[in-house]
Amino acid sequence: MKFEVLMLRGLFLACFAVCGLIFGAMLTATPPSVRLVGGNSIGTVLLVAPNSCALPADGVICPRVPG
Repeated sequence: MKFEVLMLRGLFLACFAVCGLIFGAMLTATPPSVRLVGGNSIGTVLLVAPNSCALPADGVICPRVPG
């Protein structure tokens, strides 16, 4: 009986530690989009921006913005 209780307590502590590490990683992680906005380089933003339309308006050609 004493061995089982000791094993269950150890398992609980191990699971608690793993959950704590995962939670801490989620709180301290910075998504790539936030890191991109934090930079001052417009060139970085232009490199990440798509150069083609994702969904054509008429299904045949991609509309272009005059400019």
